[in-house]
Amino acid sequence: MTVVGVDVATAGVRAFAVGGDGSVRATAAEPLPAPVRDESGRSEQDARAWWPAVESVLRRVTAELAEPVRAVAVSATSGTVVAVDGRGEPLGPALMYDDRRGADDNAKAAEVGAQRWHELGMSVSPTAALGRINWLRRAYPDAAGVRHTPDLIGEKLLGRPVATDSSHALKSGYDPLREEWAAEVFDFGVDWLPEVVRPTTVLGELPRPVAGLPQGCLVVAGMTDGCAGQLATGAVTPGSFAGILGTTYVLKGVTEHLVRDPSGAMYSHRHPDGWWLPGGASNTGGEAVAGGPNLAELDEAAARRGPARVVAYPLKRPGERFPFVTPDARGFVLGEPQDDVELHRARLEGVAFVERLALERLRELGVPVTGPLVAAGGGSKSPLWTRIRATVSGMELRVSPQAETGYGAAMLAAAAVLPGGLTEAAEMIGEEASVIEPDAAEREPMEENYRRFKEELRNRGWLQRQN
Repeated sequence: MTVVGVDVATAGVRAFAVGGDGSVRATAAEPLPAPVRDESGRSEQDARAWWPAVESVLRRVTAELAEPVRAVAVSATSGTVVAVDGRGEPLGPALMYDDRRGADDNAKAAEVGAQRWHELGMSVSPTAALGRINWLRRAYPDAAGVRHTPDLIGEKLLGRPVATDSSHALKSGYDPLREEWAAEVFDFGVDWLPEVVRPTTVLGELPRPVAGLPQGCLVVAGMTDGCAGQLATGAVTPGSFAGILGTTYVLKGVTEHLVRDPSGAMYSHRHPDGWWLPGGASNTGGEAVAGGPNLAELDEAAARRGPARVVAYPLKRPGERFPFVTPDARGFVLGEPQDDVELHRARLEGVAFVERLALERLRELGVPVTGPLVAAGGGSKSPLWTRIRATVSGMELRVSPQAETGYGAAMLAAAAVLPGGLTEAAEMIGEEASVIEPDAAEREPMEENYRRFKEELRNRGWLQRQN
């Protein structure tokens, strides 16, 4: 069996062909035009570029395969939408996940749908996609409808409109608890919106060969990039959580029941098997830990130095969204670092403190987190940083061999083929993962630094005293 996952990201498209043993048999990538952004809050991309890029990567990966592809699934950025005509062609640029032109609509939707959002444990941010959909409906009154990125690609593959998945539709105003559109928050009838199905649902079979895919190949509903990246780590069953450390820090996992966070810092996608995928994304992470080409040297020196005497909250730009919501949060350093090595070590510890705070928030909400915690993302390639995270959290960290969105999309495609669904698909991840234990010798000074970190957050009013 061979399946293909496609990741339509902001900067480009990447495809992964994955075998039944979990091995990556072929990959290909194609760049996309950079989004056009300005200070007014506009963030848009030429949606006409998506399909040619997807077609290119599909042809290239299938050319390397010895057997036909059984199924394909597409993942993309959450909340990127575009208005289309009756043929499914874009009528204008796609409004990206961070476009703010729907902010006023979102503020209204937050008020009108307050009871629904409360029941879902969600908040409506200024960049939620539902506001952009209202904006598009006014800007293109003659449009046939709106499409998320995977919907447009699915239509190109099957030659007809397809349903959207509940994951990509979440921030567009879809209620995964009642499994319906939140009709009351839109300025139009929901008939303008696509049908919604759960991820791993078969959307159709190719009626003809397309882009190297054979006739009969299944087109399968995917999930957002963050969810697909989580699944790629193997965190797919209740109690399992993954800390994905890339440009920012993301904590995502699986619970049997919906968990509601009154603060709105954490929200939940629906798991394909009916469970829930709670999680949140911090604004701190790899981008806040400067190092450049000397990063490996700094790591080595910081490892020899041991725990920092100063405490840092590394935040590159204003605002925090998880594990607490504070729009005016700013990064800080308590004390005067001895040198760049100590500052580097303090920043690594600071991100680990955010991770521990996030885990504590989950437990406060009644979410069981069973170890080991899966570590993924570029930051997890640093042995020092991973050891610091294990020591601070007090948990074993299993460094995942996979965290690629395209790989996760391939797992979703496989789940539609395998009798055991997504659980069986997760068993495809056969590479051995390394397990990092907490460092007992550094536990006490790290505890003291964490205490200082939390106390400073409280003193600044960003963290409530009970936390």
